Amino acid sequence: MMTEAQENKITDYLVAQELSLDILVEIRDHMISQILDIQSNENINFEEAFLKVKESWSNEFKMVNYFLFYPTKIPLIAKRIIREKYKGIFKKSLMIAALAFAVNLLLIFMAGNQEEYKLFFRLLNGSFVVTTILIWIFNYKIWKYIKADFKYKGKCLYTMYQQNLGLMVVCASSMTQVAIRNGQYAYQFFREQNYADVAGVLVTLILPFVLQAALAFAVFNFLEHKKNLVKMQEFLKLV
Repeated sequence: MMTEAQENKITDYLVAQELSLDILVEIRDHMISQILDIQSNENINFEEAFLKVKESWSNEFKMVNYFLFYPTKIPLIAKRIIREKYKGIFKKSLMIAALAFAVNLLLIFMAGNQEEYKLFFRLLNGSFVVTTILIWIFNYKIWKYIKADFKYKGKCLYTMYQQNLGLMVVCASSMTQVAIRNGQYAYQFFREQNYADVAGVLVTLILPFVLQAALAFAVFNFLEHKKNLVKMQEFLKLV
């Protein structure tokens, strides 16, 4: 068995590696298991086993860049885990944006006139903003864990998703600007065969798609952040 002091020593070591807590917890469990196995198989004490495990993990903790999401360097193993997690979130976000894009095209042909389509356009894009605001409000209890500078022991983020939660505010604000538009260029292009402003048509169709995907990505980040916080109650009690 491992003592609480020994477990805390492993935790402190991993905190020093600048891992977010959700990744830290997962790696700590692996480390504890490895240390216990080495102690049992080689009949050595905790310190010696811990040193061997640290050496075996050393390459995983090398600091690397991940400019797309992190302004500073992060451990290699964190980059691998984050990239895999974000890949799934990004796919879901694109699917939602593609569905909204298809619905938007359908509404163009369903609308009886341009004024009716303007209402549809605003409701569709506004629904993304309203959903984001409601999710934000109903999760007020975790607001302090949303700030990118709120860290465990002042050293590491609580989850791998915390760094990007500010994206919700930026995307929701931008989406609001889209929602107050009327989408006239797309309607005139498809329904009135007005091809005078193709650039306006592309902006009307593509900009909402990009912002919807980005906002969906931000919301999924928030929900994953919340889910991971639930797994780390032992650390949250220390705050």
